[in-house]
This record gives sequence, C-alpha cells and structure tokens, in this order.
Amino acid sequence: MRRAALLLATMALATPATAQVCAGASASMARDGRVYGHLPYGDAPPDELVAAPAGFALNGCMVRRDMIPDLERLLAAAQGDPTVMGQLRALSCHRSIIRQASVFCREHPDAGGDPDATRAISVAPPGHSEHSTGYALDFAVRPANGCPDAEACMAATPAARWLVANAPRFGFEMSFPGGNKQNVKWEPWHWRWVGTSATAPGAARARFIFAKARAQFPANPAVDGVRTIARVLPIVYVALPAWPAPEPKKKRRR
Repeated sequence: MRRAALLLATMALATPATAQVCAGASASMARDGRVYGHLPYGDAPPDELVAAPAGFALNGCMVRRDMIPDLERLLAAAQGDPTVMGQLRALSCHRSIIRQASVFCREHPDAGGDPDATRAISVAPPGHSEHSTGYALDFAVRPANGCPDAEACMAATPAARWLVANAPRFGFEMSFPGGNKQNVKWEPWHWRWVGTSATAPGAARARFIFAKARAQFPANPAVDGVRTIARVLPIVYVALPAWPAPEPKKKRRR
C-alpha cells in the first residue's frame, strides 16, 4: 500500500504542471510558474485601484493607489518638456485576470497550429500579466506614419525616447526590453512601477511582486539597476620610503 502511494506521488511529481489559458485549452508550466515565458501574477484588490489622473487614459484606466504620486510627477515633467512633442497618454492599465483572458483568447489571424503560443508572443496568458497587478501600464505612444515595425517605430518617437531617459527617475522601468532573457516580445510601451527607491511609499509591495522578474530578467532601463563590473584590477601595494619630517624654519632677525 505504501509502495503504491509512493508510486502515485512520484508520478504526480513527474507529470508536467499545466495552466488553463483559453476555454478547453491548457499550456505547460515551467518550474518557476512561467507560461509561454510569462511569470505568474495575482489580481490587484479592487479597493486598492483608483482612476488614473484625468486626461491620461484613452479608454479608462485604473491603477494602484501607490503609484499615483509618481505618475502625476512623470506626466507633469513630460508636459513641461518640449522634447516630448505631445502629451503622454495611456492605452491600457490594470486588467483583471478575467479581462486578460478575454484579451488573450481573441482570434489571431496568424495563429497557425498553436494559437495560444502565437498569442503569447504579444499578450500574456491570464494570470500571467503584469497588468493584473495594477502596477503596469501601456503608454499610448504609437507612430502615425503607418510603419510596419510597431516596436522600433514606437521606440524612435520623441515621447518614447523621453520615457527611456526619464521614466526611471519617477519609479518606472521597462519590463520587456529588446532581447530580454525572458524571451518575451520587446514592448517599449509597457512600463511597470516599482517606486523611486525601496523606501518610497508602496514601493516595497510593488518590488516584492516583481522580485522574481527583476532578479532573473532585469528591466532596461531599470530603477536601481544592478551594475556589473566586467573586470576588477588587483590591488598593488608599493613600499614607500619613510617621509622625512620637514625642518622648522628659522626666524629671521630684524
């Protein structure tokens, strides 16, 4: 009996974990909880969500109350800087897990044999989106010239360049830079808030939620980014001769 129970437990451990994505479909889950490269996140409590500053959102926008002061400062700085060449707006902010499921499970014209894997290139599966935390938002910075490469064209706009140069000063970092080790599509419009420092109000909670992502897949640009020293020169000790004490000056006779 004990041997049978042990065999069943071993089989359970050997069976790959799965996550439900769309109705009737599931996807394999990595040991760290990732599905199609996206880390797992819970939903933000409704009583901690508030409306974003007036005029910021294109289609309504709810975010965590903690990030409002820094978001207001960022928007004020952008509005007063002529290099932005326009007002920063938001395309998407908090999305509940249920809302994320409806976004993820839309039909994709180029789905191919694995539609969920195709969708996951540009949209996180439900339960695995930073948007559900209430600390992430998509800036509505899009090129208007019909450029086919949305990422590169967006990153080249004055507003996007301003965000790269200034957003970390207000506690925001780019979650998915180009070539990230998480193998998630480059999203120059997607930024998460982690506070200007670990002691900023609410920042400790945001940093706890994103701790695994920040440790394993660093943002760029990042807030409080870790700097790697490529090479450290050895310390060389040099023996110096004893320093002779200066002789006292003789007083001149007048």
